[in-house]
Amino acid sequence: MLTAPPRTGKTTVVRRLAELLRAADVPVRGFLSDEVREHGRRAGFTVEEFGGRKAVMAHVSWVTGPRIGRYGVNVPAFERVALPAIDRALTTKGAVALIDEIGPMELLSPAFLPRCLTLFEAGVPVVATIHQRSHPAVRSRIEAELITVTPRNRDDLPETLRRLLTA
Repeated sequence: MLTAPPRTGKTTVVRRLAELLRAADVPVRGFLSDEVREHGRRAGFTVEEFGGRKAVMAHVSWVTGPRIGRYGVNVPAFERVALPAIDRALTTKGAVALIDEIGPMELLSPAFLPRCLTLFEAGVPVVATIHQRSHPAVRSRIEAELITVTPRNRDDLPETLRRLLTA
């Protein structure tokens, strides 16, 4: 599991790792969470399955539904993308699962953490990012090495992880 403060580069590490794995002909399953930027400012977040669906899962302008900070969260939109992506990671032979991220917005889905736990317990190679503030509670339920992404290691980390996952 990769952790770091926001805007340190966790998603960038996962995106680059996915590129390296695909170049090595390793199937990649899972999803990326990315920022929605409007007028130069972060306005929300998307969730996108590798090679599949994409949806906006949170936005500052949404006034209904649960909130995390200043963002309204569309849990059903998140689930429509993320849960099938995890299921495909469980059923694709030889796949590496990349989950970005296990954080407060994603954990609003009652089905998400149990699905993640199933993935970790299934013996599928998994790299997941985890929100720095929420990781103690989740970490206690998932047995995995915790790596902190820093400005010093973030450029080398994708290749290091690729070597570990393809050894």
